[in-house]
Amino acid sequence: MNAVAAMPAAGKESNVSQSFQDLGVSGRVRETLARRDITTPFPIQAMVLPDALAGRDVLARSRTGSGKTLAFAVPIVERVDARATKPSALVLVPTRELASQVAEEFEDIARAKGLRVAAVYGGLALGEQARAAAKAHIVVATPGRLEDLSQRKMISLAGIRILILDEADRMLDMGFQPQVDRLVRRIHAERQTMFFSATLDGAVGMLARAYTIDPVLHEVVSAMQTVDEVDHKFVAVQGADKVGALADMLRREEGPVLVFVRTRRGASRLVERLRARGVTAACLSGDMSQAARERSLARFESGKVSALVATDVAARGLDLEDISHVVNYDPPEDDKGYVHRVGRTARAGKSGIGVTFVLPEQQADVSRMASRLQLHEEFTQEGMKIAPPRVVFQSKRGRRSLLAGRPRRTA
Repeated sequence: MNAVAAMPAAGKESNVSQSFQDLGVSGRVRETLARRDITTPFPIQAMVLPDALAGRDVLARSRTGSGKTLAFAVPIVERVDARATKPSALVLVPTRELASQVAEEFEDIARAKGLRVAAVYGGLALGEQARAAAKAHIVVATPGRLEDLSQRKMISLAGIRILILDEADRMLDMGFQPQVDRLVRRIHAERQTMFFSATLDGAVGMLARAYTIDPVLHEVVSAMQTVDEVDHKFVAVQGADKVGALADMLRREEGPVLVFVRTRRGASRLVERLRARGVTAACLSGDMSQAARERSLARFESGKVSALVATDVAARGLDLEDISHVVNYDPPEDDKGYVHRVGRTARAGKSGIGVTFVLPEQQADVSRMASRLQLHEEFTQEGMKIAPPRVVFQSKRGRRSLLAGRPRRTA
């Protein structure tokens, strides 16, 4: 496809008091949404729906938890013809969990229009998924598994006329661009393409320009990188007291708590240590089978366990409602990791709490991250101090050098 020369100007923010009827959503879909107590569109939905329903290419930048799934699900359901005999719409997502959740979000509004939805992702039987996807009107898929089915000729992409890339920035972060490129080459050039991403800069922006024609850009921008409705807390802990501090918090707080750790082994070990203290928890990590991951999620969503202990696989696409707290038991590696993790709470306008445990040796790095994210006041509430910015090396002439501390070579 022809790439647009530059990123388009952002569309004006719509009046969020508009109703779904004002935006052109059909009665059957409105009734279905109303049964889920969804009657007023969120800002990203109000902005995107008119252009998406008109068939225009769309670039949408919106933070996690802003209601963007319905911003593309509703237009797809309204525009796909139920008489089609092969898939007409494709939604690409970065993770298995997100594929399952997006497909579930589609189910009732698709059923209202006589449409079938199939989720395609790794960890489940290939043949069964392929048969369901081949008969579906809407396919929600991870790039790797869909490419496998396509190469095996178990699914045809020839009928796809609507393409969605959801969490596009995370797909690139996870290294899926080659698979996405190959899949897009199999899809007809005469299509509607919509990008949904937390950022449209850098590689994501280049990909968006290459895949779209005259797109409309819509942005819901906050003054802060983090979600406004989250109450951020940084708690100083000692290594020996860390598990006990978490156990006490889990006994004290009501509502589902998502706990992040750095490693897979750390996740399973923490679950065992919590159980030894009488706190029920389930584990979610990348080395678990899909069936085991789904069992953990089901126990967590049903309230059978009070906490879900997860590696960052959960931050990349997990979309659970009503998470009251996110706890960074191990601090994230970088600013983006913090935003993605804490963004699992306070979704769709609700409030939530993000708690980060900080060991003495972690205080300097975590304080710098908090400062960059405009959370310096929250960090210092516990009596911890913001460390000065790290200087790599400063020469006598004021020039920075990456070679600090290296001995000079001698002849």
